Amino acid sequence: MVGAGVRLRRRVSGVGRDDEVGRKKGAGSRSWKLMKSTGEEMDLDVDKYAIMRRVKVHARDLRILDPLLSYPSAILSRDRAIVLNLEHIKAIITAEEVLLRDQLDDNVIPVVEELRRRLKSISTAHEGQGDEDSPLQEGEEMGDEDESPFEFTALEVALEAICSYLAARGIELETAVFPAMEKLTSKVTSHKLDEVRKLKSQVARLSARVQKVRDELKQLLNDDHDMANLYLSKKLPGASSPSPDNDGGNKSDAGSVSQGGDIHIVPTADGSDDDFGVEELEVILEAYFTHIDGTLNKLTMLRDHIDNTEDYIKFQLDKHRNRLMEVELFLSVLFICLSIYSTVAQLFGMSIPYSWNFGHGHLFKWAVIIPGLFSSFLFICVISHARRRGIIGSYNS
Repeated sequence: MVGAGVRLRRRVSGVGRDDEVGRKKGAGSRSWKLMKSTGEEMDLDVDKYAIMRRVKVHARDLRILDPLLSYPSAILSRDRAIVLNLEHIKAIITAEEVLLRDQLDDNVIPVVEELRRRLKSISTAHEGQGDEDSPLQEGEEMGDEDESPFEFTALEVALEAICSYLAARGIELETAVFPAMEKLTSKVTSHKLDEVRKLKSQVARLSARVQKVRDELKQLLNDDHDMANLYLSKKLPGASSPSPDNDGGNKSDAGSVSQGGDIHIVPTADGSDDDFGVEELEVILEAYFTHIDGTLNKLTMLRDHIDNTEDYIKFQLDKHRNRLMEVELFLSVLFICLSIYSTVAQLFGMSIPYSWNFGHGHLFKWAVIIPGLFSSFLFICVISHARRRGIIGSYNS
């Protein structure tokens, strides 16, 4: 009975483990949009292990693309793929296909449509050349056309989408900030100050996101080897890097074949950019670096405008506070002078039987006039001294 109970518990625990593994696999299953260079498309609902086997990437790369986790923007080059994490655009680009996450997202749909349009135009151009030109003419025209590799086209679409998205967010903030600044300068209220504070926080967050994308592009532009690693078409079996002389006899190919069949790009003796094949990619990256840098400059100017407006508001508040302090000083001096005047009245008002209280009624008016003149003279002297020293009256407009 004891042995049977142990076997039963083992079966139950085994079923529990199977259910847990099934739940983990279900949780790891994600929907992907597959777009091939030939124009074919399909929806994939596979787990991360199938994606890792398909594009030869690590689990940490897929972790970066997880929408449930917060990772900064990154452009990572792998042996056979480019891993893109640009805000809402999360994709894996190979030399022959693109895998996109969250293809039903409103911000990802334009990326899919633009990539579909470009692939369709490329396929149409290839079909037109195949129908009209001879094989010799087709080879000559394709050599002179300087057609972009598929991974460059996909990367350009992603960069164009993210740059346009961030620029649009910047324009929205700009249209909201300037009216709020004008309202705040006209009349300062707690509601308007809270609105400006929220806008300033949004500008700061957007600036940080734009700065991260800009830093990624700058890092790629500063390293030719990193850009060369993004040239996935040269790593395909049978591909080779073009030499500057185009003779193939005097210089060795820039790609060396490994045992697994992958071609790893290495620089040749002269170390020119053509050996890396980065000129075309550098032009693309520079164009979008200029775009994102312009967006960052606008956001910086917008943040400076908010800071300047806040400084102006602080100056105005300081001015009003100084005026209140002037009024407080004026009233304090006035109360001191009145207290001196009232002291005389209090002395004569005490009901003490002094002899001089009787028979001197004609001196009452002088007892009132002399302390009043003295208090007024003291008040004028104090206020004049404060004005000469700049204590009061210096903040009047």
